[in-house]
Amino acid sequence: MNNAFIKLGNTDLETLASYLRSGRVAAPYTSLQLTRIFPTDLSSEVLDGLVYYDSLGFSAAQIATVLELVEQDRKNGRSEEPTIDLVTSGPEAPGITNRDTSVVVRELFAHARKSVLVVGYAVYQGQRVFEALAKRMEEHPDLDVNFFLNISRPDRDETSSEIIVSQFKQRFKNTQWPNDCRLPNVYYDPRSIADDEPVRSSLHAKCVVVDLEHVFVSSANFTEAGQQRNIEVGLNIKSEWLAERLVKHFRHLQSEGLLVKAF
Repeated sequence: MNNAFIKLGNTDLETLASYLRSGRVAAPYTSLQLTRIFPTDLSSEVLDGLVYYDSLGFSAAQIATVLELVEQDRKNGRSEEPTIDLVTSGPEAPGITNRDTSVVVRELFAHARKSVLVVGYAVYQGQRVFEALAKRMEEHPDLDVNFFLNISRPDRDETSSEIIVSQFKQRFKNTQWPNDCRLPNVYYDPRSIADDEPVRSSLHAKCVVVDLEHVFVSSANFTEAGQQRNIEVGLNIKSEWLAERLVKHFRHLQSEGLLVKAF
């Protein structure tokens, strides 16, 4: 049994089923067909799934039906409770079919319609992590995207806070965000770099809220290691109530001046 399709979210299942039924994805299945839908690492796994079912004699329409049944089973099985998926990073063990952190984050970004809130402690290799979000922002100019990130001051560093913020902005723009793409609004905790604070704080929370509906809370930083290699655990929750509470929390901190805009 190939478990590649189980790792996909409902939106990706619908998209792949649509491509199969329309003939835009057809046997013999190739990576080129799938990179139009998924990033390279995920398209490789999906390709394995398609090849597996093709080897069993499944037609494209039959594979599409399998995808639709998986999606329907999820909806039917959780009709009276919020949709909650366990999401993990790290090595895979036989028999475990948890969804991958990088897959969930990409899917949330790629299908955002109205708003995205990203809260993170560490960002590294962000051009890859945020590729789907930057692309979505270019496709939808009205998409409201707000980041709340940690800006840190090294021990015994005496650089002024204004310069630290300016350096962070340039570093984020040049190395952590896809080139020539619209930037998100970025906020930070000024206590983390205050010139006169003997003990500083960190913005250590890690979560994503999309369209005031989808909430992803995880131990994983927005780094290649956190998204793919480290052993991390998170929950992907569909809950308008929780999403609204999280967004209101950070907006309130912002409105009270406890989180300020970097750019």
